[in-house]
Amino acid sequence: MTAALKLPSLLDEKQDWTVDDLASLPPDLRYELIDGRLIVPSPTGFPQILGVEIVLALRPSCPPGYAPAPDLSLSIDRRNEPRPDVVVIPERELHRSPVPVSNALLAVEFVSPSSHFRDMTAKAAAYATAGVRGYWVVNPAVPDGIVLTEFRMGADAGYDMVTSTNKVFETTEPYPVTLDLPALTRVRDRVAGPA
Repeated sequence: MTAALKLPSLLDEKQDWTVDDLASLPPDLRYELIDGRLIVPSPTGFPQILGVEIVLALRPSCPPGYAPAPDLSLSIDRRNEPRPDVVVIPERELHRSPVPVSNALLAVEFVSPSSHFRDMTAKAAAYATAGVRGYWVVNPAVPDGIVLTEFRMGADAGYDMVTSTNKVFETTEPYPVTLDLPALTRVRDRVAGPA
């Protein structure tokens, strides 16, 4: 109970966080650390459903020894410990969090109005610098349909945007995946109402 009472003032007072500071947080608190900034996300119902659907789509052709998983932190450096909505990691790492980022094949983030800039820039830069081969940003709030933007490692060790679509998405990197975004949009509209 004491930790819960101290948490708001701790969050208000501290401006530049490192992974060492995370030990002062309650063990069941969901958080991300991006460029030294502590973020405490509060996901709503549909992003949880979307995460399950993407995990299921990633599973069939996942390389042997790897598995898609929702909501695991990635250890990047002292100022970055992001928590992608979905990540593809070695099966042997499923019992830990944070997972060493060097083991991740793909990170998937769902944007919200408050996270759009962070997901498209700060997290993309952190994942690219760490060598994560693929990065997808999914925007579930676009009225015309859920949009997936695919980034792949480019020649300059940063990401290049490969595609952005609200149609059926197909890719071969980091392994073959097909994701029916119109079907996911219908689920969204049924359970959450149109964006």
